[in-house]
Parts: sequence; C-alpha cells; structure tokens
Amino acid sequence: MSDVTLSAPRDTAHSPRAFRRPTDETPLARAILIAIALGGLALLVGAPLVAVFAEALTRGWGAAVASLQSRDALSAIRLTLLITAIAVPMNAAFGIAAAWFITKFDFRGKAFLITLIDLPFSISPVVAGLCIVLLFGANSAMGGWLVANGYPIVFAVPGIVLATVFVTFPFVARELIPVMIEQGRSEEEAALTLGASGWRTFRTVTLPNIRWALLYGTLLCTARAMGEFGAVAVVSGKIRGQTATMPITIEMFYNEYLSVAAFSMAALLTGFALITLTLKTVLELRHADQLAATRRH
Repeated sequence: MSDVTLSAPRDTAHSPRAFRRPTDETPLARAILIAIALGGLALLVGAPLVAVFAEALTRGWGAAVASLQSRDALSAIRLTLLITAIAVPMNAAFGIAAAWFITKFDFRGKAFLITLIDLPFSISPVVAGLCIVLLFGANSAMGGWLVANGYPIVFAVPGIVLATVFVTFPFVARELIPVMIEQGRSEEEAALTLGASGWRTFRTVTLPNIRWALLYGTLLCTARAMGEFGAVAVVSGKIRGQTATMPITIEMFYNEYLSVAAFSMAALLTGFALITLTLKTVLELRHADQLAATRRH
C-alpha cells in the first residue's frame, strides 16, 4: 500500500501571506522614513541648539562668561533657580494629593476634576498671567489689600511663583494618576487592615510604588519651570534685577542688541534643560519597567 499524504486545502483568505503587517516595510521605505525623522529633528531641534551655542561663542569663551557675570544676569539666574526651587516641591505635593484623591476615592465629577488638572495644558500661559493680574493686581479688592499691607503678589516674586506653579501643575499629577490607577487600592487596603496608619501606609506602600513616576514628573516640571516665559512675563512686570527671570532677561538683552549676553544666557538655560533631559533619559534606561505604566496615557 502506498503512503498517501493528505493535506487540508489552504485557506488563502486566512493565510499569513494574505495579510501584511504595517511594520513590514521595504528597506527603502524604512530608510526614507528614518531620513525624514532624522532630518526633521536636525532642522527643528539640532540646528537651533547649534545656532544658540555658536552665537554665544562668537567672541570667545571669555566674552560669554563675562556677560553671565553681570549684575542683571546673576540676578536673573538666582531668581530662576529660586522660583524653580519653590514651584517644583509645591507641584510635587499638589500632584501627589490630586492623584491620591482621584485614584483612591470614587465621587461624582471626577472626570471634570481631571479636566481641570489638564487646563494649564489647554490655555495660553499669557491668559493665565492675565487671570492672576485680575485677581491679585493692585486694582482688585484682594490685591489692593495685600499691597496696602506690604504683601504684593503681582510684579513681585509671589506672583512669579504662582504663575509658574499654575503652568507646571499638570506635569506631576499627570505622571502619577495612570500609575496609581494601575496599582489599584489593594495594597493600601491590606496595610490599613493590618493596623498601619494612613501616613505609614503612604510612606511604606504608596510612595515606594510611585517614586519613579514622581521623579519623572518632577524632572519634567523642573525643565518647564525654568523655561516659562508667557505667564511670568505678564505677572512680573519685567523689572530688571528684581523680577526678571532668565527667559525675560534673554529677551531684554536681545532687544538691546546685546547678542552675546542674550545667547550666552540662552545657552546656559539650554544647558539646564539638557541636564534635565539627560537625567530623564538615564531614569528611563535604568528603570524602564517601573516607568512603563506612565507611557500608557
């Protein structure tokens, strides 16, 4: 008896060859797409960065360093670092509180609250600055009382802090909310059942679980706080040596045709941003698994 091999008829409609995955592009198509992406990055990111540092060094390192040692430049650097040092911890605390409230409790209007958290992403920073001026300016009831008692908000450091906190608030909260939703409430409920207090539960259970997302959001918040211009320009009054941050001082120097000073300050601010970006990249590489949940939103 001869061996007869029976084979089922192929279903060409469901054959793997009948469908081609979107990522199965030809080598030429992949090369073109990569070239377009790299070209766009080089044009929109790389070229401006090179131009900033090149303009800052047109007269050499000595002139660039000397321009950063002027009284106005040093005042702007100190003020920017001060505002960042105040605004970032405040946003970290507010972000943790908002994320905890949204993810650990069920209540009506939760979607509306999340929308309010995203509001600074949607409106112009200039509009946010104008709202602060309307609320706390000398012509308002509250602002007039504060000025009369020696606590001005607008055209002073508190106004700059308030504007920066408002603009950068969503960064921390938006990194924490998806992570805390992913983790659920079971671990906290188990700790409370075992007799742990609320603070101990947060310190030993919740905080270790969100620490990398918190650090990631804090880094983003720091970079945004140092570079904020629109809202700060409205509420600060651009008082040289008092309320002029680094972005505002860059504009002042440029308008006064002090190109070396302007681009040197811009290069320094860019350096701060690059340091933050480097820290963020290292965090992503070393703790990719812990940060994976933050990419789902």
